Amino acid sequence: MLGFALISASLLWVTASWPAHHFPSERESDEVRSAAIKRLLEVFGMDDPPAVHAYKQPPQYMLDLYNTVADVDGVTKDPYLLEGNTVRSFFDKLHSEQVEFKFNLSSVARSEKVLTAELHLFKLRPQLYLTFSRHHFCQVSVYQILDGSKTNSTQPKKLLSSRLIPVHSTGWEVFTVTQAVRSWMADESSNLGLHVVVRTLGGSQADQKLIRFASGRHHHLSKQPMLVLFTDDGRRSAALESTSKIYISFNAIATSLLPQTPTSIKSSRTARSLDYGEEEGRSKPCQRLPLYVDFEEIGWSGWIVSPRGYNAYHCKGSCSFPLGQNMRPTNHATVQSIINALKLIRGIETPCCVPDKLYSINLLYFDDDENVVLKQYNDMVAGSCGCH
Repeated sequence: MLGFALISASLLWVTASWPAHHFPSERESDEVRSAAIKRLLEVFGMDDPPAVHAYKQPPQYMLDLYNTVADVDGVTKDPYLLEGNTVRSFFDKLHSEQVEFKFNLSSVARSEKVLTAELHLFKLRPQLYLTFSRHHFCQVSVYQILDGSKTNSTQPKKLLSSRLIPVHSTGWEVFTVTQAVRSWMADESSNLGLHVVVRTLGGSQADQKLIRFASGRHHHLSKQPMLVLFTDDGRRSAALESTSKIYISFNAIATSLLPQTPTSIKSSRTARSLDYGEEEGRSKPCQRLPLYVDFEEIGWSGWIVSPRGYNAYHCKGSCSFPLGQNMRPTNHATVQSIINALKLIRGIETPCCVPDKLYSINLLYFDDDENVVLKQYNDMVAGSCGCH
């Protein structure tokens, strides 16, 4: 919950500390904006924003996976749909004429736990003159290439996955290669790649034109060999640092520090209407209100594929006695409101209107190595508000 509360840490605290007659200089605004963006990157587990890859097309598999686990705003549909909290896709770097593939995993942190690794290969149709081949199935096996100088085995490769595949089929075939990736993560120098062998049911080497897989050298990007890695980076929804009662909302960036664009007009109009209600002395009860985070306004649209932004919502309003059940009060909040109302103890404030249910969101984005990453972040959307 605190991670959500600190989404743009220290903005309102800084602006609230300015006297009413003081307006921040351009330098002060730039410093606050820089600090806010830096803290937001920390929330997303990054030191710097990835490089922009505006003209790259993400793999269809990653787009489909994102649409499976997230709604149109990126909010997680079901926390159990995704294995771990991070999925990465890597394209083959070898582009070999042989059926060999190699993937650069340097962008994966050593601390991440590898849950599952899959080799995705696009099977092409057999060439026309082999259409009436007597073979209907072939055995396709995926091997990890080993360093012969470091193993006593006469076979410098290790079987990872093997199964029968129809000769006349076409489309994606997926093989589990988790063991290989785990060994590569433990020893980066052991990453010599993968080798695919196709045999007939009799065990003999099959004609390479009988079962063909798309390669990075000769085929479209949409059919290139790909490694998909499911990991868990061990993040928990923990506080970044104690900031002594700092609670700020993201619209401080959108409405105060960034240039106003047509996309922010609706948010500004909403903010003005809320302020007008307060000026009229009408104190509204604790409720959930919209709070749209626009990645384009922040300058992140170049590397984030989806969503373009999301509604984080925020909680606002009074928690005055008596607290109704519609305010979802805790027992502690109810007692505190009673003590406040009866003035039994000096200095006891009314309970606070805060999120009492938080949802995760999913980001689909390009990293610095042009790999597409799907990452899930906890506690990013206020699902409901209550008095606490």
